[in-house]
Amino acid sequence: MKRAPLILLLCLLLAACGSTNQEKHRILISSDIGGTDPDDNQSMAHLLMYSDLFDIEGIVSSPSFGDGNKEEILRMVDVYEADLPTLLAHYPDLMQPDEVRVIVKQGRKSAAPACGYGEPTEGSEWIVKCARKEDKRPLHILVWGCLEDVAQALHDAPEIAPKLRVHWIAGPNKKWGVNAYMYIVEHFPNLWMIENNTTYRGFIYDSKNSDEWNKGYFEKYICDAGHLGRDFAAYYKGNPKMGDTPTLLYLMHGSNPEQPEEQSWAGRFVKTKRTPRRVFHGPTTAADTALVCGIIEWQLKGPNRPEIAVDSACLTLDIRKQKWTGYYKGDGNYLLRHSTYYTGVLSYTMTSSLPDFEAFEGEITVENSWDVAPNEDDLVVGDCWWTDSYAEEDRWNKHAGANTQIAVRQEIMADWAARWQVLKE
Repeated sequence: MKRAPLILLLCLLLAACGSTNQEKHRILISSDIGGTDPDDNQSMAHLLMYSDLFDIEGIVSSPSFGDGNKEEILRMVDVYEADLPTLLAHYPDLMQPDEVRVIVKQGRKSAAPACGYGEPTEGSEWIVKCARKEDKRPLHILVWGCLEDVAQALHDAPEIAPKLRVHWIAGPNKKWGVNAYMYIVEHFPNLWMIENNTTYRGFIYDSKNSDEWNKGYFEKYICDAGHLGRDFAAYYKGNPKMGDTPTLLYLMHGSNPEQPEEQSWAGRFVKTKRTPRRVFHGPTTAADTALVCGIIEWQLKGPNRPEIAVDSACLTLDIRKQKWTGYYKGDGNYLLRHSTYYTGVLSYTMTSSLPDFEAFEGEITVENSWDVAPNEDDLVVGDCWWTDSYAEEDRWNKHAGANTQIAVRQEIMADWAARWQVLKE
């Protein structure tokens, strides 16, 4: 803790020097802000307060679950606008509010069906438009929710894939948009992707620690810091969860964005050649296993219902008091995919809205690893897919890779504290 004042002083000195001459990264945000988890609002405040470091080309509302919408993004811009005159005195390159408003777009408001895509949205079309720009720099798509609009953009314009660099806070988000994820894995395995399932958890505040970098951070640095500070108090009582912010951190302060294996402000990632999947054709027992944050897929036979359109929702998986949808695939075939970040033995029921479908119940054991022998059901990905490190020294509280994020967290929070300080002056 003795290093903390020195870290903050260094960050203040760096801030006083203004922005660097480094080429800015092009970024586009896809967020489920306004949905069930308010940490996107915290990350949006962080994004706006650091907008001078990036070429922000789009902010897309992509709420596959919940009530998220672009109006919540625009509300955050209004809050930012109220503090901007003060911030500009120290950070003159921050984006103007109207520059932000014109790039806010509405994406898909529900999860994709089994095929993984649906109709184009304002958000997906904006992704395509940005990716097609004549610019030698890649477009970094930072996904704070699900991949629905990214999958739709790739489906509609597959030629944009080489221009994209996708950093996805997956983990819990994967279960809300599992079909869009599977579409990308199956059809674009060579996409450049950081699949951040658990490393980001090293950035979330420690709820048992009241020091100035955790539960004490709001009181010391954010409380009474302008309109943004007052707004921040509405989310988790001001405690900085900010689980999506690591996508921004990855591109900050000199890290090499083409080398996820190197330590950055987002931690460190390892290359993977597969995404784990386990396929079942009926009820399972505790002896059947799947991997945490992997794909659990039921491919079932049932009544042939030619009068039902393919991809019609007709199955329901009830697991851990949440319900998930499965689909009719034609010729008596049914499909339901799930992903979970819970481990251990999970009980479930499978039911259907079709009266002649035989319901069943079962159990499945979810193991906390990807670092196991390949399985025949796994899906192969290309040479540009990275995920969390399962090395023992990189785990924290059973979360793979989280220690690589914890290693730089205090430095990051001190850097942000310097910007909050401006709003307290």
